[in-house]
Amino acid sequence: MTDIETTEDSSNALNDYLHAYRATLVTTDGSYAVSVHGEIVVGDRSIPYHLVPDAGFLGKTAKWRKLTTTAKLALLQERWNAGALQTLEAALIECADTVIDIATECEIDPTGALNALQAKYERASDRCKVALARIEAQQGTNAATRQAEKTRNAVNLSLYPESFTKAQAMPRHFIAVLGPTNSGKTHAAMEHLAQAKSGAYLAPLRLLALENYQRLLDAGVAVSLITGEQRKLHPGATHVASTVEMFNPNKPIDVAVIDEIQLLDDPDRGAAWTAAVCGVPANTVYLLGALEAQQAIESLVHRIGGTLEVRKLERKSPLKMDPQPLGSLKNLKPGDVLIAFSRREVLNWRDQAIAEGFAVSAIYGNLSPEVRQAQAERFVSGDTKIIVGTDAIGMGLNTPARRVIFTTSNKWDGYSEGTITAALAKQIAGRAGRFGAHEAGFVAGFDARTHKVIAELLREKIEPLPATGFFVAPNLDYLQQISRATGQTKLFALLELFTKHINVHDEFFVPANLSDQMEKARWLDTLKLSLEDRYTFSLCPVSTKIPMLENALLDWARDRADGKPSPLLRIEGIGGRNALQYLEDSCKLYAAYAWLGYRMADTFPHEELAQSLMKTTSEKIDLMLQQQNKRQAQAPQPKRGGRRRFGPR
Repeated sequence: MTDIETTEDSSNALNDYLHAYRATLVTTDGSYAVSVHGEIVVGDRSIPYHLVPDAGFLGKTAKWRKLTTTAKLALLQERWNAGALQTLEAALIECADTVIDIATECEIDPTGALNALQAKYERASDRCKVALARIEAQQGTNAATRQAEKTRNAVNLSLYPESFTKAQAMPRHFIAVLGPTNSGKTHAAMEHLAQAKSGAYLAPLRLLALENYQRLLDAGVAVSLITGEQRKLHPGATHVASTVEMFNPNKPIDVAVIDEIQLLDDPDRGAAWTAAVCGVPANTVYLLGALEAQQAIESLVHRIGGTLEVRKLERKSPLKMDPQPLGSLKNLKPGDVLIAFSRREVLNWRDQAIAEGFAVSAIYGNLSPEVRQAQAERFVSGDTKIIVGTDAIGMGLNTPARRVIFTTSNKWDGYSEGTITAALAKQIAGRAGRFGAHEAGFVAGFDARTHKVIAELLREKIEPLPATGFFVAPNLDYLQQISRATGQTKLFALLELFTKHINVHDEFFVPANLSDQMEKARWLDTLKLSLEDRYTFSLCPVSTKIPMLENALLDWARDRADGKPSPLLRIEGIGGRNALQYLEDSCKLYAAYAWLGYRMADTFPHEELAQSLMKTTSEKIDLMLQQQNKRQAQAPQPKRGGRRRFGPR
């Protein structure tokens, strides 16, 4: 038996064991853990649960990824077995008994509290505490609880879909078009949209909005482009291409297309998809995305009303693992895409590929959509032969890649470095073998270990999105309702109240990740600004991790508080090693000013200049990347003797 067959047998044994115990592997709090689903019975009530057992933590991601598949299976069997299942369900039954006793005594419904036991990424003991907190909150035995009840009533997200009055008044028909990358999900939906009397395309990225805006223009459609920081308005527009956050809930249309619907499950941005599905006022709504979104779509459409049609597509060209890892950059071929997971590593691998004689396009998230598109177009036209990019290529760039090569299977998620998810691996790998350009797509790892991990991820079955727990972010109206109910005027406190009480009030909807917004709210609350202004500034797309951008946002907010217009300073580029980074940050600064200019034109009057500077700075960045390509290619290469180690050190 070969090593590959042994690895596949071990992997199958691991998956079979998980299936037998109704479990999946998840990452939570920087660790791998087992997430388990099932039912307990208390009296005549069956109570479903989906939780991480306290005994189900398998170790930090760094430790877990070093284990062999056999060792992983042994550790799993040690931590999660029949005895551990019995212990978990005994604890859940004890918790449910307490909840039901309190509910019976107070003559209240325990269902909402018991639904707290369905949270697939969270520890069982923590969710038991949430269940008890929910039922105690329902008791209403003291003034604080009565005040909390007023707050919950102000939010009352059980009525969230009904807040979109135009959409709720329409007999909407939803068409879910689901399939893997390269299955042609977008084509039929965009054909229908182009032929409709009116419509909207809602994108996850400005790049995709721009791409499909151009697609509709080419089809002769009168269409406008609207994103957070950019407007191209057609005077007689019947259609709009926009980012999903910018959809208009007050203008009825014929057809809407909502792309990448599986992002409903994203804690940071999923709220925008929840809002779009609940609120886009279109007769026909296409929902495009991954197959694992079907259960969530069915549940959400059932809740908000409307008819649903599900169309499942298969990939148009086969996707295959190369028999061996790439091994060396000498083995690159035109049409290959190298994947790294940070800007630094992309530029590092790019330089090494250029040193091997290849013209290279570089694509990463810090680049503006215009630069990413320009770099991709050079690859499409043949000016460059290789792309080196981050997972930014996984969404929104239709490149004729022949093969996708992962330089690593690890990615920093903001908290720790760990193995990428199977869903991400499949989305990126799926970019290989574009239908019509290649008969098949190929995938490889750079080294043997990465090759093995990617192969395992591509074989892994992706768990369906949950059928409850749709993310919702507070709009200004909700915050004003909470303010009137509680007398609280601080934005930070209102966001905190929303997060706390949404979790108690309605288990079907859960709070989005508001940490970045709340961080900005802390210092915005120190300024003499209206709640509306503080709310707007808190949503401005500026990273507080980049000092230049954070300081600019502070200055802009102070100017607004002082009632004076805020100038747009031209950021002069600096030379040296950091020139590219500085231009990238400058482009983000101009984009943020334009974003504010659309919302507070009196304070930010130079929106057109900001747009112009965004364009010229993007052109400078693209030119700089091309110049770096040429300089690196012309630089004398060191003589090589013996073996050379490629890749980041």
